[in-house]
Amino acid sequence: MKEVFDSRRKFLKAAGLTTGAVLLSSGNVVAESGVWPQSSESPAVSESNSADYTLHIKTSPVEIAPKKIISATTYNGQFPGPLLRFKEDQQVTVDVLNDTDVPEQLHWHGQTVPVDVDGAAEEGTPFIPAHGKRRIVFTPRPAGFRFYHTHNRAGSNLYAGQYGGEVGPVYIEPKHEPGNYDREVFLVLKEFEPTFSRGGDMAQDFLPPTIVKALEEQGESTMKASLAKGMPHGFEVGYGSFTINGRMLHHGEPIRVKQGERVLFHVLNGSATEIRSIALPGHSFHVVALDGNPVPHPATVPVLWIGTAERISAIVEMKHPGVWIMGDLADDDRQHGMGIIVEYARFKGKGQWSAPPPHRWNYALFAKPGSIAVPPDETFDMIFVKDNAAEDGFNRWTINGAAYPMSNEMVPASFHLKEGRRYRIHMRNASDDIHPIHLHRHSFELTRLAGKGTSGILKDVVMLGGYQEAEIDFVANNPGLTLFHCHQQLHMDFGFMTLFDYV
Repeated sequence: MKEVFDSRRKFLKAAGLTTGAVLLSSGNVVAESGVWPQSSESPAVSESNSADYTLHIKTSPVEIAPKKIISATTYNGQFPGPLLRFKEDQQVTVDVLNDTDVPEQLHWHGQTVPVDVDGAAEEGTPFIPAHGKRRIVFTPRPAGFRFYHTHNRAGSNLYAGQYGGEVGPVYIEPKHEPGNYDREVFLVLKEFEPTFSRGGDMAQDFLPPTIVKALEEQGESTMKASLAKGMPHGFEVGYGSFTINGRMLHHGEPIRVKQGERVLFHVLNGSATEIRSIALPGHSFHVVALDGNPVPHPATVPVLWIGTAERISAIVEMKHPGVWIMGDLADDDRQHGMGIIVEYARFKGKGQWSAPPPHRWNYALFAKPGSIAVPPDETFDMIFVKDNAAEDGFNRWTINGAAYPMSNEMVPASFHLKEGRRYRIHMRNASDDIHPIHLHRHSFELTRLAGKGTSGILKDVVMLGGYQEAEIDFVANNPGLTLFHCHQQLHMDFGFMTLFDYV
């Protein structure tokens, strides 16, 4: 039974660790809200003293509710994978053992690591061989909330890629942290039991209504032409079960809090394809970091919207006693498991739910007020287009007219950089899908959102709404091939990728 990842300070004290990073594995410590579950896996910290940490990739049974057990590929036999705590700029050695029949990639999402460590075959990272091992040595940076996950493509195989259980949180301890909170809670949101369906795009009324008419006309005319030829809508993925920290709502340990506490929630959307929302009745979220990076203007919101692979760190003041459901706004998803109980001390009973007031999610709320980003040295224009059902019934995705090939052969980079220069990507979405856009091995600054200039927000994933445009800037400060892609697994697998290189 998976417990809430909780209380860094208590964990560090209980574990008696005085060296750099901490790997939180099952059975290591009694947390404030209960006992950490036992795992059949040996401790994740290597006993050989030749590696700091060991991760096993293996197929495991995962109990997401009593008598509801699924099979998933996991790290160390558990879901989520162990919480890894590193120290900023302190080198670590990780042994990754692949106990499956398939070569694997482990991607260190959000870290500025070299290509041989990053975990993307498209950049040239070596695979972890089937029934083999790979040792990875790197220096964790930047500080903040990151995560690790498989970067294998799944294609039409719903047992592969991030549809399974290969997701785990990472927290890189900063050299100096004010710690303006009482304790931390880590939440990993994830769906299981995927199935294919036809069509069915997500509503995007939670984003600012800034549709670009020309993009809409292009996308709609292309879709109409496809349907007129008798093509069906392309495949999409739906799910049967929804979890937080690997347990469905009402079937895991609650988050136990005390009145007056300031709890820092680190929330990771570990989904392969879904955008998630999280609300807590009677409470609000004071957002202090996005994708692990402190925001220049912390702000309070009634609900969190989290794109695929995004992370949000937000402080909640516990001042509304009771037993509450923290969960997704979508009633069906929440009732099928996407929630967790928050229980105040001396309160018992059934968790209560009420929807928060309507709220549009706008990254610009957290930007530096009244400032404009530094001009770039060069701008790249990109347009994203959907070819409906063009790849064996799956939608094919193109960037500037080119779909990334599905073979595992190395592909030449499409965009060429010079080290030290600042680049702007002007992104235009000619589809009605929301795309969580991810750039590997770099952080980028949001410089234009909803038609307005902005600055100061550093991220590694950004949601680009259907028929919308946005601009992001990054500095070419980590040489080597750099992958750019949509983090929605179906989109990435069917063409939505491209490469930058440094020349």
